[in-house]
Amino acid sequence: MGTQQFRAGVALIVRRENGDIMAFERVDTPGAWQLPQGGLDTGEEPVDAAWRELREETGLTVEHVRLVFELPEWIAYEWPPDIRERTHEGHKRRGQIQKWFLFGVLDDEVEPRPDMHEFGDWRWMDPHHLVAHVVDFRRDAYARAFSRILP
Repeated sequence: MGTQQFRAGVALIVRRENGDIMAFERVDTPGAWQLPQGGLDTGEEPVDAAWRELREETGLTVEHVRLVFELPEWIAYEWPPDIRERTHEGHKRRGQIQKWFLFGVLDDEVEPRPDMHEFGDWRWMDPHHLVAHVVDFRRDAYARAFSRILP
């Protein structure tokens, strides 16, 4: 257990003018909502991973959003034992450590084209509502990130 590392990745907040953020419901866990996120590729800078994951998971690009803020610190969370046992990374990873990014939409009517293999639905959501509907093991990380990034 002591040799297990955290997987480095990015988490993305896409916000519109009224403060709502874009949230996605997981296909494999109905009722569990989350933000777009993903791991860093070897040698990839976090900001480049943020733009790549945004495009891959939502279909949004620089034509739809602007980068507003990058949280200076990384925020970590641990996977529960059952997740570690199910995942191919579970034998060597104990969780994720993420760099958080805030994007603002250029048009409040923008709609993502989510990766339907991962997400079954999406909606604009109040950040506090999302924290209440994210899987338990991510809840504290979301609350910490939101308290540092969102007004």
